[in-house]
Formats: sequence, C-alpha cells, structure tokens
Amino acid sequence: MNKSNKSINQPKECYFCVNGIKELDYKEIKVLQRFLSSYAKILPRKKTGVCSKHQRKLAQAVKRARIMALIPFTTR
Repeated sequence: MNKSNKSINQPKECYFCVNGIKELDYKEIKVLQRFLSSYAKILPRKKTGVCSKHQRKLAQAVKRARIMALIPFTTR
C-alpha cells in the first residue's frame, strides 16, 4: 500500500490532545509557528489535524500574538 493512500484515509490526531496541552499561550511562538503557512496564514484543520476546540484556541492565540507583534501579519 502506498504511504500517501494511508494518510488520506487515516485522520490525523490533534497535537494538543495527544500532548495533553490544555491552554495555548500566545507567547509560545515555536508552537504557534508550527500551524502557520510560509505566508504566516493559519493552516486549516484538515491539513494540521487539530480538533475544532483547539483550532479555535489556536486561532485566538495567533491573533493575539500578531497584535503583540510576536508573529508577523504577512511575510511578503
């Protein structure tokens, strides 16, 4: 079986649920950048595998980090 076919059929597990992270902090830039594209856009759930509860918290944390100038709004 091809590896790409397996990843399509099997859903990804939520990074935050697996690692037991309850609260997302906007100051944890390394964690937030993992879920941003090269253009500093928030990646969708389907691509990252994050559950809906944590996707909402992630979006809020990224927006707060942008306001505090820890993450750029765009990279172009």
